[in-house]
Amino acid sequence: MIKTGTAGKWFIATIAPIALLSVLPGCAREEAVSFAQDVKPILDQNCLSCHQEGAEGYVASGFSMVTYDDLMKGTKFGAMVIGGDSEGSNLVVLMEGRADPSISMPHGSMKKVASKDIKTIRLWIDQGARNN
Repeated sequence: MIKTGTAGKWFIATIAPIALLSVLPGCAREEAVSFAQDVKPILDQNCLSCHQEGAEGYVASGFSMVTYDDLMKGTKFGAMVIGGDSEGSNLVVLMEGRADPSISMPHGSMKKVASKDIKTIRLWIDQGARNN
């Protein structure tokens, strides 16, 4: 058995709680990302001009981003969002430029999606890509 002297008791009473508090924020649950409030405005600003019926991106891929259901339906080539897997979701792959440059999104000379907005979309997908 180890005896704890005054210094040991001081450590346990003073330093241990501070150390514990510094670890707890990393354990905190992330705030839920809302499709309607957080993700949809990003998509509307960066993607909707091409990805709605009749627009260039829709004609090329069949991919509409007008509604949540459209987004989750994907393209005529397959899914764009895999709930719980942002790394494997083609939407993120294209936005981050991890695909062939000819198909990275937004396309051509359009302004790239801000990294903070991509992070929001990633988090939403990782949280299950819910219609919330």
